[in-house]
Amino acid sequence: MATICFYQDSRHDKPLFWIKDILSIGYISKRNDGITELRINGYKQVERILKLLKPFIQFKEIQADTLLKATMLLQSENLESKDYEKLVEYMLIIQNENYRSRKKKTKEELLKVLGLTP
Repeated sequence: MATICFYQDSRHDKPLFWIKDILSIGYISKRNDGITELRINGYKQVERILKLLKPFIQFKEIQADTLLKATMLLQSENLESKDYEKLVEYMLIIQNENYRSRKKKTKEELLKVLGLTP
């Protein structure tokens, strides 16, 4: 399932409630680490929100475009092996554009998780 998350320090979480109200979608939760998040789940919902937000995205544009392609592909009825390989490529693009201090998965690891290795 595709998910879009908006994060904000809980002391300043009012904009998340505003976004939820404007888009009429998602749910808000407060985490134990002082962060509030707005989550939007589901391929169709994520696709709809990304298309609405696309003209306004100034940061993480590559991730948004890639996630949009992935959600459109994942809505297909019958995914073939080549489709899963394309999804792995999308995952790698998003992973490489995001900052993470821990180890990132390699293409081979992702293919193995999806059962696409011989």
